[in-house]
Amino acid sequence: MKKKNLSNLEIATKLIHVGNEPDKETGAVIPPIFQTSTYVQSSPGKHNGYEYTRSHNPTRTRLEECLAASEKAKYAITTSSGMAAITLMMHALPKGSNIICGDDVYGGTFRLFTTVFQNDHNFIFLDTTNIEEIKKTLLEKKISLIWLETPTNPLLKISDIKKITSLAKAHKTKVIVDNTFMSPYFQNPLDLGADIVMHSMTKYLNGHSDVVGGVLMLNNKALYNKIWTLQNSIGPSASPFDSWLVLRGLKTLAVRMEAHQKNAMKIAKWLEGHKKIEKVIYPGLKSHPQHKIAKKQMSGYGGMITFFTKGGLKEARKVLEKVTLFALAESLGGVESLIEHPAIMTHASIPKEIREKSGIHDNLIRISAGIEDVDDLINDLENALK
Repeated sequence: MKKKNLSNLEIATKLIHVGNEPDKETGAVIPPIFQTSTYVQSSPGKHNGYEYTRSHNPTRTRLEECLAASEKAKYAITTSSGMAAITLMMHALPKGSNIICGDDVYGGTFRLFTTVFQNDHNFIFLDTTNIEEIKKTLLEKKISLIWLETPTNPLLKISDIKKITSLAKAHKTKVIVDNTFMSPYFQNPLDLGADIVMHSMTKYLNGHSDVVGGVLMLNNKALYNKIWTLQNSIGPSASPFDSWLVLRGLKTLAVRMEAHQKNAMKIAKWLEGHKKIEKVIYPGLKSHPQHKIAKKQMSGYGGMITFFTKGGLKEARKVLEKVTLFALAESLGGVESLIEHPAIMTHASIPKEIREKSGIHDNLIRISAGIEDVDDLINDLENALK
């Protein structure tokens, strides 16, 4: 079987071919799932690179190869959830580390940092779109890590990755970017200077709302070895079947992201002109406060939209209850359109005063635009808003 040279290909091609080479034994175009827990050894300690699936699995290896290629990374570590990936990252830091974290992050991230790791590390929550605030904090304290979400969840704030990583390097501070909202198709933080990229594979990478998983990608071998050792010790590895499903989902990431963006842009523009909408936040709109930064560091604007209805919780609840095509559900990034209320659902673990201080009010609604016909989606929203 001919070996393909895949290193210089575009991302859409890599997603289909890297890690998806035909099975050597049978020639099967779609590689089989290695649904096994253990592997035969020819002599004690002598094996073919696989001894126990918590440590390594051929299906997971294929997925990690594909993911690393998509983010232009040397290494990828896949986990059983996005939260598991974040947990490994926190364990990899020296105890007592000072960590800068965005003040508008996924509620699960905030909960993990403030309830599980609050005695291990010191978290400084600030607006990471404010470069001066980051600069000031780096001068005042020894910071081990800057945790960036860009765009943020749910307010879609855009942080300037290049400027922040440049500042961080001068202070020997590592930067991790949660790239879940953009996917590797629209944004590559490692190219912009980040040290680590994190994704919830549950979302766009898998794209079909049937897997929970996470991944960390990086180029530093020593850090990779440390995180892998932690994963092997703690055990939150991605299962063979979940790995196979994500590998399958990745093949259509390019076409899905284009479709998500096309629909989101049309919906965002329509919402912006609607009399019952107070404000729309979407990176592709010129009204977005960091639109120029988004245009500079992203090749597309994604499928996530946040908007504020006129009124309060009562009015927002009516919209959420009346949609029929949009599924009222947590999560995002699947082929189907989802709608949710962050204050009650995804960000409920953040205290109300902190939510409202960052701008997450009761009239805020978040949309994950799917790949259905966009006119049907707009009609669904129109009927709900009536």
